[in-house]
Amino acid sequence: MQCTAFSWVRVPHLASHALSLISRRISSDWTAKYGHPVYVLETYVERDRFKGTCYKAANWVCVGETTGRGRNSRTNVGELPVKDIYLYPLHKRFREKLVCSDT
Repeated sequence: MQCTAFSWVRVPHLASHALSLISRRISSDWTAKYGHPVYVLETYVERDRFKGTCYKAANWVCVGETTGRGRNSRTNVGELPVKDIYLYPLHKRFREKLVCSDT
């Protein structure tokens, strides 16, 4: 069964296109709302279910994987699915911008 609700929409490489639109706008929107910019985007892709193809195509970088423990885990046992971690820098000196200074 084919979805015909938006059959008039034709966007090549839709996922990469959407990620590109979001990444161009998010820092200014975040600054307007919270008073500081975003320097790097982060996402998690459940590796048993997805390949991360759209992130790879949009030049996101896979920097590692989770342990499967989760944020609130009280044990050292992985009970959740392992996820790949992807980053997309929004500023060419994002590493410097993320370093905290005590001055």
